[in-house]
Amino acid sequence: MRRLPHWLAPSCAALIAAAPAAAASPGATIVSALAGPPKASFLARVQAGEIGGVILVGRWAPAELSATTTQLHAAGCAIGRPLLILVDQEGGFARRLTWAQPDHSAADLGHLGIGETDLEARRAATQLRNAGIDVDLAPVTDTLGPGGFLRGRSFGTDPALVGALAVTYVRALQAGRVAATAKHFPGLGAARENTDDSVVTVWKTALEPFIQAVRAGVKLVMVSSASYPRLDTTGTPDAMASMTLPGVLSTVVVFRKMSARSSHDPTSERGTRPVRVMRSPTPRSRVVARNRWRLPSPLSGPTIVISTDGYSRA
Repeated sequence: MRRLPHWLAPSCAALIAAAPAAAASPGATIVSALAGPPKASFLARVQAGEIGGVILVGRWAPAELSATTTQLHAAGCAIGRPLLILVDQEGGFARRLTWAQPDHSAADLGHLGIGETDLEARRAATQLRNAGIDVDLAPVTDTLGPGGFLRGRSFGTDPALVGALAVTYVRALQAGRVAATAKHFPGLGAARENTDDSVVTVWKTALEPFIQAVRAGVKLVMVSSASYPRLDTTGTPDAMASMTLPGVLSTVVVFRKMSARSSHDPTSERGTRPVRVMRSPTPRSRVVARNRWRLPSPLSGPTIVISTDGYSRA
């Protein structure tokens, strides 16, 4: 069995190894939001094994960010469970770190092409890695539909273009030792309202860009919280209730507030597989993943739950 790339192993190995035993250690798959330098109480939660990763929200100055990621990584390593540190850095107006690349939005890169996308993603990887970031929650791999709320966050309206640029971004970012995230599977491009604010149903979506990203070796896939009646035959209104990442996720994963369970073996003869990322469901949500949709077999792995509700400033 192949090992993780050496640059990702120190941060990711603990989550992947812990996934089959997540019922016994749910904190291993929980990502908590942080909007400022961590207080002792937050670091104590890390050292107690209650948090498997941290997503940075708000705005961060370079020196403040570096000091924070150093503290967080040290707290995780102290208990032998290194953290994943994540940030939303899509590009242009959609980035947490305004001093870091990509300078252009996804829509701009859609016009500028593969060369500029590759260049800006490589520069972003260097800056993020130097700042102590392990995961970029990008690229947006959704194909924009008429009136789609994502607008400039998507590479465009042509699935072939979106797929090509998503693959370019993934490969460039990961060549710089930062894990990429294809989102929002199976596609939010046709959604006219933001799923953060509304209950959304999507009737048509382009899966091909996600297939291409998986084949390109993307490390993570973020799952949409919209409903997809034409893909989900169970009749359940919440798409996540029957969502799988292509044919290989036979796991049953249940989330209630901040609990997570997974019995899936995240490895195979082909080596470690990508990690699924789900935003923390609302209190009404009950999420059960079943084996339904078909994408390339390499897409499988443990699930990370990201909670941004009541995020901590400490």
